[in-house]
Amino acid sequence: MQLTYFSDYTLRVLTYLALEPERLVTIEEIARRFDISKAHLMKVVHHLGLRGYVETVRGRRGGLRLARRPEEIGVGDVIRSTEESMALVECFDPGRSLCAIEPACGLRGVLHEALAAFLAVLDRHTLADLVARRRRPLRELLEAS
Repeated sequence: MQLTYFSDYTLRVLTYLALEPERLVTIEEIARRFDISKAHLMKVVHHLGLRGYVETVRGRRGGLRLARRPEEIGVGDVIRSTEESMALVECFDPGRSLCAIEPACGLRGVLHEALAAFLAVLDRHTLADLVARRRRPLRELLEAS
């Protein structure tokens, strides 16, 4: 399974904000740090705002921050909200499947089981788990890289 760039960027934004809880962060700053298009990040931040993960502050000194504690943001929930389709193969979508062996094939069941296991692992983790290993302040980590 490969996550979309949208999911990847979403996790990056959330992680960055979790590492900077004491201040407002701008989209421009995140775009610069990750070398990601500001336009893409604006879509990501809009999505995160609609889902209640981030709050934005408008104005000259505005920016964004987490709207919930990192412990309250489940990684599985985030991925489910950002992935348009979890169809790993064509036969996951019965309306589109043109597979000639579908009625006799057991692959769909195996892949459903694998997808459920993948999501179950993500469901066991929160944003807090993703940033728990931070040993130094974010600025020091970024300057070292």
